[in-house]
Amino acid sequence: MGAPLQQVLGTILLRPYFVAFLLAYFLASSLHLGLKRSFFFAVVGYAIAWFSEYSSIHNGIPYGPYYYLEGTRGRELWVLGVPFMDSMSFVFLSFASYSMALFAVSPAIRAGGIYLLESKRIRHSMGVRLLGALFFMYLDIIIDPVALRGDRWFLGRIYGYPGGGVYFGIPISNFLGWLCVGFLLIYALQLIDRFLSHRGVKDFSAPACPWRYMLGPALYISVILFNLAVTFLIGEYGLLWVDIFIALLPAALLVTLIGGRLRDVGADKALEAHLRDFPLALVPGKDRLL
Repeated sequence: MGAPLQQVLGTILLRPYFVAFLLAYFLASSLHLGLKRSFFFAVVGYAIAWFSEYSSIHNGIPYGPYYYLEGTRGRELWVLGVPFMDSMSFVFLSFASYSMALFAVSPAIRAGGIYLLESKRIRHSMGVRLLGALFFMYLDIIIDPVALRGDRWFLGRIYGYPGGGVYFGIPISNFLGWLCVGFLLIYALQLIDRFLSHRGVKDFSAPACPWRYMLGPALYISVILFNLAVTFLIGEYGLLWVDIFIALLPAALLVTLIGGRLRDVGADKALEAHLRDFPLALVPGKDRLL
């Protein structure tokens, strides 16, 4: 068995949680956006994330200076000094953040879950891009401190910051970098969607699946819950409380949206725009507006 294949298998065995989240990404994104968009973004998103990490460990841009510890080199897949699983994680984290942004701004109906009346204008908007980047950065505020303490759980200690940082050992530059890279990742996803739409590629794989829009936000929440659980298990209770307060933002947003109601004055126009952009969509429960 060749070394690259051994390293791929090593990544699967060492990082089963990463594999689970990645598979969840492919399921959620292919049902929402279509299989081609899902795979194209996996490739492009990985390239953007890898380049940003490679640049930062060599030049300090965009996250500030940090380094990887090579304890697992040879046991899992690395690409020019960067663990594969780390850069690929940006793909599912950015898609989940994009889904949350769409969930926050799109009109919706209640039909076996929450069915978004999104449109191309909403999908490709600057507002969704900015909000998605913020959601992306919020994830790192929760993820990075517990990941930095990976020697106390099954992640292992894989990286560090030479100068430390003011937020549980993390420099503020890291979060600013995540905000900028999240913006680029979501913009790339929007451009891929726009390009494939112009080429007539179908937007989603399951037009009759009313709950497909819930999978992205569910992935986002699952990542948060996973990290909160690890934070609790390693006994970082101060960090846990900070994370809980941060997580209240998307939680409150979800509760507000689910409990809210779409204004009647915009309902027909929202449904009309959705069906114009996605004519294959089988919209259930059109008369039951949120």
